[in-house]
Amino acid sequence: MTVLVLVERDGTEPADASLRALTLARSLGDTSVGTVVFAEATDVPADALAGYGATDVYVIEPSSLEGYAPQAWARALAGLAAETGATAVLAAGTDRGNEVLAHLGAITGLPMAANCTLVTPDGGKTHRLVRHRWAGLLLEDAVMEAPVALFTVATDSVAAVPAETPAAIQLHPHKPELAEADLVVRAVESPAGAGGASLATARVVVGGGRGVGGPDGFAPLEELADLLGGVVGVSRVVTSEGWRPHRQQVGQTGTKITPELYLACGISGAIQHMAGCASAKHIVVVNTDPSAPILSRADYAVIGDLAEVIPALVAALKERA
Repeated sequence: MTVLVLVERDGTEPADASLRALTLARSLGDTSVGTVVFAEATDVPADALAGYGATDVYVIEPSSLEGYAPQAWARALAGLAAETGATAVLAAGTDRGNEVLAHLGAITGLPMAANCTLVTPDGGKTHRLVRHRWAGLLLEDAVMEAPVALFTVATDSVAAVPAETPAAIQLHPHKPELAEADLVVRAVESPAGAGGASLATARVVVGGGRGVGGPDGFAPLEELADLLGGVVGVSRVVTSEGWRPHRQQVGQTGTKITPELYLACGISGAIQHMAGCASAKHIVVVNTDPSAPILSRADYAVIGDLAEVIPALVAALKERA
């Protein structure tokens, strides 16, 4: 059996969420694990993918498909699934993973399950699934009956575990057959915006809430995130005020994050926000309110004005560097 995994990249490396999806793919029994990467062949992290059990890499280069076009990506996956006889197609439960596989389900007429935590083949064309519902507050048991199972892997549910023995990997250039309609919606990243960690896959997230004070208050947080090799996230009130774009929102109606460190600045910790950051390995809070709900979930807390604390932290990091 063959399983295909859509791999997203964090800079030049596979995104952590995609490595989690690869780990789950290896648990599906006696399978060969093929990966699909949209990148230049010279930029494919083949060794890293082999370390997580991938046996084949299907490379769709920009000369075939430039930028991010969800329907075109799904069309490419549909062609590869048919060509390889795949029994399942997986992706990380990120914004892109969920969007592309939803398009794949629409193109193929197959059911698609999002945010799975466990997938077990049940003989023939059936898979038993456990998946997150309501931002992970509920686990649903389900059975999927389909010739090809389509599902995304919850980004905080499966640890990324390398294979005991790295696989011998082969690269296969692939040119998808696309229709003009597949490219109607397409995002072409500029060099300045290319690469770097996304909110869903970042190892460090510096969060800002109402306590930041306004759009200008995020400059120190941006500088701190850059020093820590992370990205900036925000609470819902920040996007509601129009201070930052929705793509940076952490929470039930935003992005669920799984960083090593979440540094939450001026965020009270509403339940919807905590649903998005609860899987962070370490939470550090900077807040003037010692009774803010988020402090009950924090590993460490600094009770103080973030306008003083963050610049002092930035200065200390620069001095140490």
